[in-house]
Amino acid sequence: MLLAHVGHDLQELSRGRFVLGLGSQIRPHVEKRFSMPWSRPAERMRELVLAIRAIWAAWNRGEPLRFRGEFYTHTLMTPFFSPGPNPFGEPRVFLAGVGPRMTAVAGEVADGFFVHPLHSAHSVDELTLPALREGLARRGRALAGFEVAAQVLVAAGDTDAEEARARDAVKAQIAFYGSTPAYRPVLECHGRGALGDELNRLSKQGAWREMAARVPDDLLEAVAVCGRTGEIAARVRARCAAYAQRVSLVAPYAPDPDAFADVARALRAA
Repeated sequence: MLLAHVGHDLQELSRGRFVLGLGSQIRPHVEKRFSMPWSRPAERMRELVLAIRAIWAAWNRGEPLRFRGEFYTHTLMTPFFSPGPNPFGEPRVFLAGVGPRMTAVAGEVADGFFVHPLHSAHSVDELTLPALREGLARRGRALAGFEVAAQVLVAAGDTDAEEARARDAVKAQIAFYGSTPAYRPVLECHGRGALGDELNRLSKQGAWREMAARVPDDLLEAVAVCGRTGEIAARVRARCAAYAQRVSLVAPYAPDPDAFADVARALRAA
């Protein structure tokens, strides 16, 4: 109900430009960081999206709120608590995921999919797109018309020294992601499954600084877009054009977004 209200309000405030992005988390973070119960994330996410859509249908089209699921039940909506129809319609819903089950859920119930930053063109072909097509097929839909948004790690600089620092920072980010067993399939696409085991072991020891050194250059260049800042837009387009309709640049070493303003403008103009 909270997500339905937030999505409704931001859709109106943005004049129809809002996308409600939803993503789960791995079990340790759900239980130990957020202090919430863990259970069947793909099934729960599927039902969550359907519940939100049922609430929006009650507000926008006056349909009775009669959603009863395994995880969520919503059957009460008095006029006092209904914001009424949104003048800009219902926002689109995108899901984020890595594994095939969550990715298939996105194809089944969402309007778009956020590709995790730990991905490569190869892993998208091998893992992501087949799962999306499976989910879309459940609703009799095709990939055409379904929006894929790629979150792309970028290692860029204007000098050799800046680019080297950026590469080291992105290696640390890849190592952090790669230490999560749920993301191992991406590493396996590049023959680096054993690296995931090693990174997981080091993370449990708190050896975060050592982990980045374990990421080889070939994996960095498969996962991240690397080069001079002025080259990044063209390289992102060349990599993502085959599978993404929108991109987000992920640069963990660059706290100042102005450094990538020209890159964003170039991507927007393409």
